[in-house]
Amino acid sequence: MKSILHTRWPGPLIAVVAVAAIGMIVLRTPLFGAESAVVIAPPKIDNPKAPGPPQTAVLAGGCFWGVQGVYEHVRGVKNVLAGYAGGDRATAQYETVSSGSTGHAESVKITFDPAQISYGQILQIAFSVVLDPTQLNRQGPDVGTQYRSAIFYADETQRKIAEAYINQLDQAHVFAKPIVTRLESLKGFYPAEDYHQDYLFHNPSNPYIAFNDLPKVANLKSTFPALYADQPVLASLR
Repeated sequence: MKSILHTRWPGPLIAVVAVAAIGMIVLRTPLFGAESAVVIAPPKIDNPKAPGPPQTAVLAGGCFWGVQGVYEHVRGVKNVLAGYAGGDRATAQYETVSSGSTGHAESVKITFDPAQISYGQILQIAFSVVLDPTQLNRQGPDVGTQYRSAIFYADETQRKIAEAYINQLDQAHVFAKPIVTRLESLKGFYPAEDYHQDYLFHNPSNPYIAFNDLPKVANLKSTFPALYADQPVLASLR
């Protein structure tokens, strides 16, 4: 089900929403999909930071606009693409995926420098400021399997780190309910249409972005100041 907040509103109303959103960011008050940040411990099992070739992580946590927007502000991240994972190449188009019948989830592919940030830290940011891991097929105002909470692991090492971290957080009762984020083997990632890339950066006054996603970027800055980069890395520049 597509939220009505994805639609564009009249200019004067956008201005009102933008002002409200600014106040919301300062107060860090959750509204719709704008969850408050959760301070959680880093994973006990993780890859050590070390020089090496770029690595990738593929995650899903609701509308990909906000997920991409958050990770574009993470230090050590080199590129973030919005796209689709979980289904076939033939059905990896926005309108088809929006039907909820393709198996795809709106996802992001994060390319990062393993010397600056670890795979486990990527997951720590996801569980802390990006998504609500206690909801499966819903994030904020968006409902459907295409908005599910999922980690698409590329290899056995990523699977073990993700599984161990979920168990760690569940055993510590970090969240009021059990984590239901799915672990799925990555069979393919398909970049979304160009107009979806860097959507948060190009449309900060869009009501959906203002209510649901800008607070997440603010939460990233306040919760992970050492990992926050003020200048986003934009997919359109890569």
